[in-house]
Amino acid sequence: MKREFFGKTDVGLRRPNNEDAWIVMPDLDVCAVADGMGGAASGELASRMFVETVQELFGHLRPGTEQEAVEAAREAFRLGNERILSFAASKPSHRGMGCTAELLAFRDDRYVAGHVGDSRIYLFRGGVLKQITHDHSLVQSQLDRGMITEQEARRHSMRHVVLRALGIQEPLALDLSRGTCRVGDVFLLCSDGLTDMVEDGAIRDILSCTDGLDASAARLIESAKAAGGADNITVVLCRVLPP
Repeated sequence: MKREFFGKTDVGLRRPNNEDAWIVMPDLDVCAVADGMGGAASGELASRMFVETVQELFGHLRPGTEQEAVEAAREAFRLGNERILSFAASKPSHRGMGCTAELLAFRDDRYVAGHVGDSRIYLFRGGVLKQITHDHSLVQSQLDRGMITEQEARRHSMRHVVLRALGIQEPLALDLSRGTCRVGDVFLLCSDGLTDMVEDGAIRDILSCTDGLDASAARLIESAKAAGGADNITVVLCRVLPP
């Protein structure tokens, strides 16, 4: 199978700088998104360190099999976490820096997804949008236990509190999943600057259009800004093409 990729980021309407980072490596069938935290330059640096680690590892290892892609993904998260922790320990002004992170790698008709934090990966297939990651957040934990409703979760004052992220501790607890691709599938990796502003139904409607990935990415970002643009907004899209 072949795939096409497109990525786009926007600072939004309320933040002075962009702490998100993203990368697409079409020749290696890999993409990633990271959302920095820790304030100003610290969050920006943490997210960039993760995507640079992804670029370095996949470019060097060039994994050919699904299992090799799994191992490369695990190592990207492990090493990215280690580098962020080490840097923060050596620079007191950067203590508390970290990032959420999403990674998607394809091999033949299979995908490997790595996930930490409250950024997300979605799969749009046959008109249905499915979130294939599970938020590592305080609000999601309360939602899972039936303590709050979906609507209450969207308005919760602590919805930005994450329970897992790179740069917090070692060892890193990583969610890693695998699945099968189909021709026509569209994968979306995004920071919470999109999902806090735009509900899943609206995301589905945008991806339902037959526009190119660049147009869909632009519409997603503009929708988030129209809803308030409270955070940086990053989207990476991948469409599975016929062989």
